[in-house]
Amino acid sequence: MAVLTVNAGSSSIRLAIFAADGHERLAQAHYTDARTGAEPEAQLRAFLGQGAHHAIRVVAHRVVHGGATFTQPRVIDAAVKEKIERLTALAPLHNPIALRWIEACEDVLGKDVPQIAAFDTAFYSELPQVAATYALPRALCEKHGLRRYGFHGLAHEAMWRRWRALRPEIKDGGRVISLQLGAGCSITAVKHGNPIDTSMGFTPIEGLVMATRSGDVDPGLLTYLQRVEALTADQLEQLLTRDSGLRGVAGEADMKALLAHGDADARLAVEMYCYRARKYIGAYHAALGGVDGILFGGGVGEHAPTVRSKILAGLESLGVVMDATANRAAAGTEARISHRDSRVEVWVIPVDEARVLARAALALASATTVGVQ
Repeated sequence: MAVLTVNAGSSSIRLAIFAADGHERLAQAHYTDARTGAEPEAQLRAFLGQGAHHAIRVVAHRVVHGGATFTQPRVIDAAVKEKIERLTALAPLHNPIALRWIEACEDVLGKDVPQIAAFDTAFYSELPQVAATYALPRALCEKHGLRRYGFHGLAHEAMWRRWRALRPEIKDGGRVISLQLGAGCSITAVKHGNPIDTSMGFTPIEGLVMATRSGDVDPGLLTYLQRVEALTADQLEQLLTRDSGLRGVAGEADMKALLAHGDADARLAVEMYCYRARKYIGAYHAALGGVDGILFGGGVGEHAPTVRSKILAGLESLGVVMDATANRAAAGTEARISHRDSRVEVWVIPVDEARVLARAALALASATTVGVQ
């Protein structure tokens, strides 16, 4: 028996197959922009045809937006798919892709193979009311489910769990700030295992500067643009999700390319990206009442020492002292990058969402009538 995990991001797709114990990884593949134009069914058949075809008995999907409905992993049926589709307006870069992969798995593996959805928003389902609530009319919020949902929950949970394993002597994991930096970016504050705040909100647009997403902007600026540019809702969504962020400032969305270019626009884009993250670290340090660990994950967080050093520059007053040599050496590998005298430990922790997905699927399968043998 094996578990297939499907992690469809905004700019890539990651597939993996795990043994029944949820630990042993039997096969994996990561397709980036150049390959994501292919149809999911064709990509899945190619993956399974490259020696990765094991006796798959359950499929686990990462689904970005579960709204207020999905606070735990769920077995996918027609009703679940319909609700995921209804949430597409809140995660237009992600939920439609997840649905396409769900359909592709049905077509390739058959409808008798159970599929399970694990939701990025679930990690934040019990976010404190003070952090989850927008200062908008209560009736309007209740009518439309307007609240801060948070995203990248699987990644932040994976980093936190690994931190717990690294520092078991810190009671309940202590106070942690985790940064998931990739095409999408988010930062989360966790206190004794409970998320108390996170940068993404009602949609994955809020918060940090991202590859193509704006992050925080003045809402009045958006209504101004609607008036002076006569933007439709779809055009405004395109602007905020696909034409902004690093791409909007420098015309390039890839952090590696921006660091290599070094022209004025590229430098500004990188500085804005790092400055926004640094501001959030300061805010979450205050919200937590101090920090035991800062964790970096995601493609940029794991592979860009320059970005990490820029984000943490000047935080010595908060107890953060970097080890420059360790930071330069950490590229895609787990490593402590803070100085031995630093009051706050800083770690690079490669994010293993696939393992979280596999374990969630196996746990749900064993607790329900889903026939996983």
